[in-house]
Amino acid sequence: MPEAVIVATARTPIGRAFKGSFATERPEDLAVAAIQAAVAAVPPLDPREVEDIILGCGVPGGLQGSNLARVIAVQLGWDTVPGLTVSRFCASSLQSIRSAAHAIRSGEGDVFIAAGVESISSFALTDVDNLPGSRSPRFEEAAARSRHRAETAEPWTDPRLDWQLPDVYIQMGQTAENVASLSGISRHDQDQFALRSQTLAAAADARGFWAEEVTPYRRADGKVISADDSPRPGTTLDGLGALQPAFRPGGTVTAGNSCPLNDGAAALVIMSDRRAQQLGIQPLARILGTSVSATSPEIMGTGPVSAIRTLLQRLGMSVADFDEVEINEAFAVQVLSNVRDLGIDPGRVNVNGGSLALGHPYGMTGARIATTLVHSLRVHDRQFGLEAMCVAGGQGMALALERLR
Repeated sequence: MPEAVIVATARTPIGRAFKGSFATERPEDLAVAAIQAAVAAVPPLDPREVEDIILGCGVPGGLQGSNLARVIAVQLGWDTVPGLTVSRFCASSLQSIRSAAHAIRSGEGDVFIAAGVESISSFALTDVDNLPGSRSPRFEEAAARSRHRAETAEPWTDPRLDWQLPDVYIQMGQTAENVASLSGISRHDQDQFALRSQTLAAAADARGFWAEEVTPYRRADGKVISADDSPRPGTTLDGLGALQPAFRPGGTVTAGNSCPLNDGAAALVIMSDRRAQQLGIQPLARILGTSVSATSPEIMGTGPVSAIRTLLQRLGMSVADFDEVEINEAFAVQVLSNVRDLGIDPGRVNVNGGSLALGHPYGMTGARIATTLVHSLRVHDRQFGLEAMCVAGGQGMALALERLR
């Protein structure tokens, strides 16, 4: 059976939504730039060999609709290359990687582009979250309970012990408050973790880590953007502590210990090991395996725990076998809860900072984290890496990699 290997990665900078560097850029332009950069890193590859472009997009509607992957293929000049757009919300481009790996292992192709994009700025133009008929009335009673808790700070009941239908459309900040209630993780601990993310991201920037990873992007107006918008290197614990709860009266989740809203794109070239060998390409990493899981939508931040446990069981490995672990920082409380429940050494987690500092363009992030993980394993001369994400709607996803060069 052929193995799936990563031979190239690339990403754009990450812009702040609505007011940042990419607020007026089209999502397909961001994705085209990332894919072009990834393919350029593999000179022996003829793009006509690409079996499929699999594009993750968290909210594939409005400007991000019309099967954006195929639009991108044509825009690249690859008329003979198909395109598929997939959505697993926050883990959409992690699903792209998984789908490419599955196709390669089954013998249904040797070369795939796994990419991800999100232009949250475009939501202001299309308001895709509120399109008529987008929300089933079957969940309205559950949504009303969520709104009531948000407005009154009513004590929360773990939905796993509650016979009532959970709120599948619950606001993400409310899920973080629910995880805080369930875990007992304090506001202070959340703020400390947010500060850690900002501090580590700034340190990585100072040593040139992000400059190596990011491909500068030329905007439609000609301006070149070469760095992420969102990091705040001057962040202090006192500053974080002064922020008011953002989602629930008396809550612990704030704008400072939550990820910002962002725009950006990332791409990976994934091949069969045999085709890479034929082309004389030395792979960056081997995909060891992936997994998905589900939990109540109202505590979606716990999703990575079961996803990681399932993956480790399949691989016959433990968390201690992994040199670096990247858990997407949707919220500080979610990562802290995951790390505690899995018994992961905190010193191995998000060693360059994470989405609390860099940002989280939903469809991009899975591919961005894989890009960062491959890059970081090489820079630190480490072997095994683990990626995991929580997913809106109550899911988790995980990916295990082995560095090859």
